[in-house]
Amino acid sequence: ELKNQFLLFPNITFFNHGSFGACPKPVFEEYQRWQLELEKQPVQFMCVILFPHLEAARNSLGEYVGCLGDDLVFVSNPTMAVNDVMNSLNLQKGDEVLSTDHEYGVLIRAWEKYCDSTESIFIQREIPVPLTSKESFVDFFWEGVNERTKIIFISQITSSSALIFPVDDICRRAREAGILTIIDGAHVPGHIPIDISDLNPDIYMGACHKWLCAPKGSSFLYVKKELQSSIKPQIVSWGEDGEDPSTSQFILDHQWLGTRDMSAYLALPMAIDFLIENKWDTIREEKYQLTTETWKRIQKISGTTPLCNNPENWLGLMGSIEVSADSQELKTTLLNEYNIEIPVFEWKDKSYIRFSFHMYNNQNDADYLVEVLEKLL
Repeated sequence: ELKNQFLLFPNITFFNHGSFGACPKPVFEEYQRWQLELEKQPVQFMCVILFPHLEAARNSLGEYVGCLGDDLVFVSNPTMAVNDVMNSLNLQKGDEVLSTDHEYGVLIRAWEKYCDSTESIFIQREIPVPLTSKESFVDFFWEGVNERTKIIFISQITSSSALIFPVDDICRRAREAGILTIIDGAHVPGHIPIDISDLNPDIYMGACHKWLCAPKGSSFLYVKKELQSSIKPQIVSWGEDGEDPSTSQFILDHQWLGTRDMSAYLALPMAIDFLIENKWDTIREEKYQLTTETWKRIQKISGTTPLCNNPENWLGLMGSIEVSADSQELKTTLLNEYNIEIPVFEWKDKSYIRFSFHMYNNQNDADYLVEVLEKLL
């Protein structure tokens, strides 16, 4: 019944919510409704009607992720958010940015280019797998910190390895050491509970078009209030000289970047309401268990080294497993012959398969995936 609420092809077994998400029908209809409202009276919509609705959407999202609506701004994707932040930093020659070797590839590339231009150093601390305890993870990562470490950039949920990192302890240690924390939470909103105020990072970015099921191109950038004046947008627009009535310079600098369709942001409250009305918090607990069980079954089939020893402590609604197969051939076979949409990719010179579960997946889907992989692997 829940799968019927989504626009996904019914003949495809979909295990790739982690890449771009999937939008439910009511949310997509709300998205289109806002687009129609824009076209009915573009001038009034853009200059008058838009701004209070953007504020309401920010407040709705802020309440969901645990921060004030005026402490976040909407962006199209986390990559844009990281670049906005990166280009506002003032790193000097020899300064270090400490990260891990599990970060998202495009952001690794962005940091490397930025550090090359500033003669600073981007360090990817190689995290040994399989992961064991969170305490040993934090202790090992922190061994990479020294007097030159100015920034820690780390994912709360990694993309390729699909692991939940204990960023709360890392943020706490960084605060005590006076190190700036930038947390990539692209996979977090709607995936696991998040309270940004409690986590207390300096900067946090998350995608809403993934697990929150909002329309594509809806993400956010959170910046701690005392740092907001230092984060400048890559695009300089009207700011305080425009139509935006906000009193926050942070909002004024980042919210209006020229003419663009902001309907995806305006549909966010509907996406949040959809999850709440369909008891997502309860369903999500069931899917956590299904994820762990399925990960163990596929890991047994693969016979490869696992990324963690105790998946209950490291996995959310995604799982990555190394497979002894050609990644492109396996991906193509799964889609063309079995109607399974699932990412199979190369990471660190090995092939991995990563499955994702959302409310439209069930035990039958998991059994089907395991059955097919038993045959192919």
